[in-house]
Parts: sequence; C-alpha cells; structure tokens
Amino acid sequence: MAIYHFSAKVISRAAGSSALASAAYRSASRLYDQRLDRHHDFSNKAGVVHSEVMLPEGAPEHLSDRERLWNAVEAAELRKDAQLAREIEFAIPREMTKEQGIELARDFVQGEFVDRGMIADLNVHWDIGADGAPKPHAHVMLTMREVGEDGFGSKNRDWNRTDLLEKWRERWSEHVNARLAELDIDARIDHRSLEAQGIDLEPQHKIGPAASRMAAQGLESERLAEHLEIARANGEKIIANPGIALDAITHQQATFTTRDLARFIHRHSDGKEQFDRAMGAVQSSPDLVALGKDGRGEDRFTSREMINTEQRLEHAALRLADRSDHRLPATTMDSAIDAAGRNGLVLGGEQKAAFDHIVRPRDLAIVTGYAGTGKSAMLGVARDAWEGAGYAVQGLALSGIAAENLESGSGIASRTIASIEHQWGQGRDLLTPNHVLVIDEAGMIGSRQMERVLSEAEKRGAKVVLIGDPEQLQAIEAGAAFRSVAEWHGSVEITEVRRQREDWQRDATRHLATGRTGEAIQAYYERDAVRSAATRDEARDALIGRWDRDRMADPDASRIILTHTRDEVQALNSAARDRLRAGGALGEDVAISTERGSREFATGDRVMFLKNERSLGVKNGTLGTVESASTVCMAVQLDDGRSVAFDFKDYAQIDHGYAATIHKAQGMTVDRTHVLATPGMDSHSAYVALSRHRDRVDLHYGQDEFADQGRLVRTLSRDRAKDMASDYAHGPERQFADRRGISFRERVADLVRKVPEKVRGMFDGLRLPVERQVDLARSLEDEARQARRNIVVRHARAVVSIFESFDKGHAADLGQVQEIREARKDLNALREHASHDLETAYKKDPSLAREAAGGSFKRAMRAMQLEAEIRADPAMRADRFVERWNKLSGQADRAYVTGDFAARRSAQNEMAGMAKSLERDPQLESLLAARKVELGISLDSGRRLGAELAFNHGIDFGRGRGLGR
Repeated sequence: MAIYHFSAKVISRAAGSSALASAAYRSASRLYDQRLDRHHDFSNKAGVVHSEVMLPEGAPEHLSDRERLWNAVEAAELRKDAQLAREIEFAIPREMTKEQGIELARDFVQGEFVDRGMIADLNVHWDIGADGAPKPHAHVMLTMREVGEDGFGSKNRDWNRTDLLEKWRERWSEHVNARLAELDIDARIDHRSLEAQGIDLEPQHKIGPAASRMAAQGLESERLAEHLEIARANGEKIIANPGIALDAITHQQATFTTRDLARFIHRHSDGKEQFDRAMGAVQSSPDLVALGKDGRGEDRFTSREMINTEQRLEHAALRLADRSDHRLPATTMDSAIDAAGRNGLVLGGEQKAAFDHIVRPRDLAIVTGYAGTGKSAMLGVARDAWEGAGYAVQGLALSGIAAENLESGSGIASRTIASIEHQWGQGRDLLTPNHVLVIDEAGMIGSRQMERVLSEAEKRGAKVVLIGDPEQLQAIEAGAAFRSVAEWHGSVEITEVRRQREDWQRDATRHLATGRTGEAIQAYYERDAVRSAATRDEARDALIGRWDRDRMADPDASRIILTHTRDEVQALNSAARDRLRAGGALGEDVAISTERGSREFATGDRVMFLKNERSLGVKNGTLGTVESASTVCMAVQLDDGRSVAFDFKDYAQIDHGYAATIHKAQGMTVDRTHVLATPGMDSHSAYVALSRHRDRVDLHYGQDEFADQGRLVRTLSRDRAKDMASDYAHGPERQFADRRGISFRERVADLVRKVPEKVRGMFDGLRLPVERQVDLARSLEDEARQARRNIVVRHARAVVSIFESFDKGHAADLGQVQEIREARKDLNALREHASHDLETAYKKDPSLAREAAGGSFKRAMRAMQLEAEIRADPAMRADRFVERWNKLSGQADRAYVTGDFAARRSAQNEMAGMAKSLERDPQLESLLAARKVELGISLDSGRRLGAELAFNHGIDFGRGRGLGR
C-alpha cells in the first residue's frame, strides 16, 4: 500500500512568511530578498534531488530564474497581509526510483498547474526517515496571478475554488495509480478519507522536516504533537484489535504480502517500538492466514474474515446448485423460442445451449460469454419463458448503466445491487421462491457483495443466474467471485461474437477475450484503425477530428469516446464541445453548477447522468441530448427515446456525455467507438474498450507514452486479474494457519474437494458441435468429467516435477520421463495433440502448470486453446516465433550489459532450442526464411535457417532447454 498524501496551503505575509525564504528552503538554495534586503541561505539542506521553475506558455523567460521570480511576486503584492503563493505538497510512492518519482511529479505539475497558467516552482525531496526508509515527496510553490509577456496581472480567483482542490486530490490519486500500473508496480493509493473507505482509523496530518526538527530541538509543535498522537492512537487500535489492519488491507484485495502489511503499519504507528508491536500483533493474530507463495515467490496472506466470506460464498453457491426448484414446462420454453423467432430473433447454437442451461430447474446457472455474443438477447427469450411460467424475473448489476443496458437488451426489469441490498435491509422488495434473479456483468462484483446476494437468494428460495466474462473489467472490491463460482460449478460458454458486423472484427474480439491482445491490435492496425501521434495531446486532437468527421458523415449513428481516467474524459469532452461550437451545432451556453464543478451546457449537447434517480428513470451512466437548458432547469431526450426534465436544485449530478471512462462503458453497445489509450490500461480495459462497437473502432495513442506499437501492445496486454484466497488452497506452506486453528484441509482445500465433480474441466470450453456442448452442460456430474480432470492434474504434476529438476540444474530422471510419457498418452487419448499444446503453454508460463496441478484449469485451458490455434495456423506460429525470439534476444543482450551471465546463458539456451526445432518444422522454417531481417540475421551464411539463426546470434546450436518431445 503506497501512502497517499496531498495537501495545500497559502504562503502569506499575514503569517510572517516570505516567498523568497520559502523558495530558498524548499530548493536548498541561497536567494536574495529585495523587500527584506537580506539573503535566505539554505544551501546546506540535504535531500533535494530535483529543483526547477516551470513556466506556462507566454510567461517571460526571465521568470525561470527562481530569485527573480519570487522577488517579482513580492513586488506585485502591496498589502501587508498579501497572499504570495500557494503551496501543494504530495507524497511520491517509495516503490519508485528517484528518476521515476521526478518524472511523475513533473508530469502532474505540468498538466494540472502550469497548463492552467500558473508558474510552478517544483522541488522533489528524497528524505530518509529514522527507520532508514525513504520518504519521497514534492513541494510545489504556485503563483496566484495571471502572467503574460509584461509580467504579472490580476489574481485568478478560480484557482482558489474548493472543488478544484478536491479535483486535484483525486487526480493525483488517478495519476499515481496509472503510473504505478504502467511500471507494473503492485501498489495503489486512495484519495478518499479513511472513514469513506470503511477503515476504523483516524487520518493523520503530514509532518514535514521542519516540524520534525522542532521536536528534536525540544520546541513545541502543535501539528507534530497532533500527528504523533493520532499515529499512536491508531497504532494502539491495531495492537488491541489487529483485525482493523486486516480489514483495511483486504478491502480491495483478497490477499496481500508482508510488504503491504509493513507499509500500512508504518503509516499508522509512531516509532519503531510501536511499529514492531503492531506488526507482531497482526502477524500473531489468529485472524491472519498464510497462503503460501505467489508467482513472484512472495509469501501471501489473507484474513480469517476473507476465508469465511469465501466459505460462505461457496456454501451458498453449493446449496443453490444442489437445489432444483424452478422447473419450466417444455411447452413454455418452446413457446418463448417460437415467439422470439416470429419477432426475427433466432438463437444461434451457443445461445440455444446457454438458454437450455439457464432454464433448467437447477437454482444456480452460470453463463460466461465473450463481449458482444448476444447474451442479452438470449436472456430476453429466457425472461419470456420464466414469466410465462409465472415467475418474477429481477435483473441486477453493479453499476446503474449496466443495469440499464441489461433492461434495454433483455426486457428484464433491472436495478443496481446496492439499491436492492438497501431495500432488503429495510425489509422491502424481499425475494421469494417465485423469483429468478439475473445478475449481469457478474465479473465486476467483489466476493463480499456476491456472497451477500447469493446467501440472500439461497435463504429466500430464489433462483440465481450469473452472466459475465471474467476477462473483462475486474471487481473494484476484493476477490474474483464470478470466476471462482464458475470454476466450482461449471458454466456454459458463448464464444460466437455477434456485436461486430464484420468477421475479422469478431475474430479480433475473440482474440481480446482470450488474451491475444497483440493479434487484435494488429488486425485493427492493418485496417487503418490504430493511429499514433507524437504526443497524447496530438493524439487527442486527431481522435476528436476523426470523431467529428464520422459525426458529420453519419449523424444518426451512435458513438462514444472512451479512455481510462476521468481527467482525460473531461479533456475529451471539452475538445468535442469546442469542435461542435465551431461548427455551429450548439445553442447558447448556460453556466451550470454541477456536482463536478461549473459546466456550460447548450441545446444539442450530449449529457451523462451520474446518479441513479428513480423519479427521473435515469441511472449512473445514462446518456441523452439536451433539448433546452437554463440556469435553473434542463430538459433532456434520453437515448432510449424518453424525455426528462429536472431542476438543478433537485438533481445536479450531470456532466458532458461525449466521452466516458472504460468502466462506464462495460455492457454498452454503439455503432462506433473512439479510444484514447493511456498507460493505466491493461488487457481487461483494452478488451472492453475495443469491443463496444458494431461498425468501427479507432484506437489513438501518443508516442510520448508509447514509443511504438510494440510498447502499446505490451501495456494493453497486461493481465491484472484479481485473486481469491482459495486460489492458494493447495500452497505448500500451511503451518502458519494450522498453528492458529485454521486448517486449509478443513477451511479451504475441502471447499474445492467437496465438489470435485463440479469443478469445470479444462476441455469444457472447447468449440464442439452444439449437440455435444448441450450434452456436456447437462452432465457436469458425470464420472467421466472427474476422470478427465484427474488426467490433466497428473500430467501437470509430471510437468511441474520436471521443471523443478531443471530449475535445480538437473536433467529429468528415468522415473520422471516414464511418468510424463504415460501422462501424455492418457491426455492425448482425450484430445489429439493436447499434451503438445499444454506443454507449449506451460513452457511459456510455468505458473499455469502449477495451477493445473492444484486443480485450477481456467487459464491453462485458455492457453491450450490458443496454442492449438497457433499450431494449426503456420502464419500465427511464425508470428509467435519472431516475437519470442526477439524477446529472448533482448533479454540476452540486457543480461550481457549488466553482467548477469547466468541469465544470458538461460536465454541463449532457449533460443538454441527454438532454432533446433525448425529442423522438425519445415513449413515454419519456410515462412520464417522471408523474415530474416526481423530475426536479426544480417549475414547470410548459406546454412539452413536454424543454424543460420544460431550463427548470427553467436549461440550454441546444439543446446536447448525445456520439455523434450
């Protein structure tokens, strides 16, 4: 947990301050103060690692001199109580290097302050605390007057707005989290108060070095005393009740590391002695559960409460799955399908299989479907069948816009989970055995909320249908409940994409759904839909230009602009309005005070509603077009055709609706999408953003953030899937939990073992004929399922055993060789080439083998499917070979530069194995012969390609590492 701190204060003469003295101290320099006729000398101060004055466009160049700048500020202020400057102070994540921290601070200051017209005096401090840990932070002194070529003008009062400070606080959080994600650093910050986060700790003040020195000199410091008192109080709370710390850490993540815990305790304790006591209290708490090591080799932990939550979730799901109380007459199902056909809706094979699955009597049904596969249409037919049999159908989703999309797409009356939980708490709208609860976008729901809903449904006798895609946006809160429930109890998959109208775009969506982001982006690049610009600003301008041309060419088409952060959404909204204003498409602007600050709206503007309001029939994310607007009220035509009107005194939660965050868009379908890529994106957000359209999507990016398309692909391919505590149920290190009365054999591992026949087999998602899919969906409890599962587990364990020998520098022994041969034979009897495809995937990502050996097959199954497709497609094999070869070549070069010769040998050994493999694959060798330049072959030796690769790269052609065939 990186520390969040962001504060602002005004430097004024009324408090006895001098702008020159403040600037000299923060920059560790010697400055002459003309007003006071004295020097302020702090040049001996340590810890300042970066110092610069940043000027906005149009400011005189001489003001880049710190001494001249602040003397000019002092001269412009005549009052004895004048406000001289505003200071912003923020903490930089200590997980970053100094260079990364400086770049982070500079980018934020430029975008939020300098681009607004302020001169910023930025100083980055990298102090070292008494505990030896770095405490990086930045001080930013900002001018308060407009500045032009002639110097300072009048003060800008807009810069003093309270809502602007709150926006800066939130934007700093977004900026830091996006950069941490870009750097692949496993840490996040939260700008919200502890109370807003549900943490029973008192927030502390940030104490600077000056206050610390005052304490060291024995002087009174009221702020320091208050800070230390709060820290001590929080530390004592944690010591008395370690569960506070565990609850806070597991609020948004199901598991955590020792580093996560130490950072949190350090933030909420006073001094080493209390830190040690608090750490000891948490580590010895019976509520702390050790889970074993993660893929990075770090010990992971969770809380007893999280284990209990997952256990309750599993039990509720199990009881629902074992119950079959919602039968439908065959005539009712047939009637619903016939009625849909008469209305022009014919279910495809996979849709029909999903329909048959969810209308069975079983009280738990799960459908996993790629984006745009027609899940809502299938649910509409199921709704007709359920209602025809007298059942009440209730739709639920995490967000308001997702609920709205579920309702519009399926006809199922829908609302948010939060709203219905509130009603349940009041004893209203309670479920009955007559209810069918349809939960859409279930992959976004955290474990705690999913457990509450499933437990309530189980208690009331209702049926639950979960619909989602675990590869789309992840849950905001802790856990991956939908993925786990689907793995426990099986699901029917819909993989036939219907949203996009062209086959190649449907293929691209499938690539995004299966982790092949690079292939999807390449497909769009080849069709001129991926566009780069020198900077993000230029990319934004290009996006708006294309959006405007599309709008004029086809005004009736629906469209949306998508990006990752709210900050960028506002910039895109503003740019879109400027383009419309220039084209005369908007009426007269009216300034309106909204929840997010002052905004201007006009007739013709796109508007987004930001809060659910049942009296208006709008939800968070509802879109519409302004019909009329005044300073007191607005009328909007919603995209569903309805018109609503409201007074701002009753409802002011609106913003412009040309652009939206990707989170707002999950579940949305439009004709055309325009996406601005930013470093905070990952494979999940890329999947959602690039699959909303029917006709076309354009992806724009700046080369200042992504040097080339390869960097863009790597960023948009990052997998950040959330975990569950039960994912580690088979970890080797259980003693910590056992000593505290929590046996994994009883509390976690058995949760999986109790229903082994219900765990979804890795071959279930294969694209088989519809008849066989239906048959598999109806035979989840068949003994053959368990037999297949055992074969996959045996093979994975044999692979893991060989990998462990390789890691120790040993070859596989005779027993291991015999075991892998027998396991391959059994596996290939289930499906031809299955062992080859799986082992290829395992060699690329050994963690897949460990997961499969422990009984978790989801990721391995997806990887196997990908390898099967690559094996069958020589062009894809060639692409994969070039990509892997160049990656290994780069690793070998970097290892040579750093002197890591063991790593260099490892990379070259794998390259040797790849080169050698071409002798057994003449088709691939032939394709690669035309791509020698991409493979780094600059000199033609006349050898066969494999030997030529080895010759050009200076590797031993006879060596290799991996599983033999």
